[in-house]
Amino acid sequence: MSLRPIVAALLTLGLALPALATERTPEDPRLLNPGQLTVGTGDPVFPPWMLNNDPSSGEGFENALIYALAEEMGFTPEQVVWVGNTFEQTIAPGPKNFDFAINQVSVTEARSEVVTFSQVYFQPDKAVIALPGSAVEGATSFAELGAARWGAVIGTTDLMYLETIIGVQDAAVYDDQIGVFQAMQAGQIDATLAALPTALFATAVQLPDANIVAILPADENDRGHGLLFQKDNTLVDWVDDALSTLISQGVVEDLVATWLLADPDLPVITD
Repeated sequence: MSLRPIVAALLTLGLALPALATERTPEDPRLLNPGQLTVGTGDPVFPPWMLNNDPSSGEGFENALIYALAEEMGFTPEQVVWVGNTFEQTIAPGPKNFDFAINQVSVTEARSEVVTFSQVYFQPDKAVIALPGSAVEGATSFAELGAARWGAVIGTTDLMYLETIIGVQDAAVYDDQIGVFQAMQAGQIDATLAALPTALFATAVQLPDANIVAILPADENDRGHGLLFQKDNTLVDWVDDALSTLISQGVVEDLVATWLLADPDLPVITD
């Protein structure tokens, strides 16, 4: 009997052992660049998700969460590397330039067909943003909201919410939130929709003449925000375990309380 197959098998096993030993460490060979955690996000980024357009500051809900997650996974802050992408680049199918991304990406069935998500780490309410005198001011039902002229960013769950929950069939679509706000200022649309934290920042900084006129319930088709991975990336189990630890320890809840404050007196429209 030839010993060659046995020797070959032993050599193969021996070569595999170092790689297995480094899994779930900063040198994990499954990382885009072993030795660092490469995290995708928006370009630019906005409060309260991240402050001062600087993910590396750790100031803001999402970047503070990433640094807590990185520590739980065994990375130092210096080993966290940020890469910026547009929202469309982030959610598109295909190879990624990050290990995972955090950019208020909602977990949906359609997206899950082309990318992989972690468990949900936050589910925000929706907020209606409008200028004074808008047709949506004083609205008390989805039917009244649906009669207005709406605008939203293409490819977002905000647009999906308008179409499937409120019943808006002719919403104007834009490449980014700035385009939506410019259309509102130009009188081309009456209102837009955004996650509540985004709306709070928008009405305080980006479009201070506008107001949040109502809060809407969470979309049953939108499970909340998750970390986004390239499809079938096996890192997701490691990240999910670390994220579960942060959730069970109350870290995520504390970060929500610190960075994502809501006005309890805002009116709520439920149907």
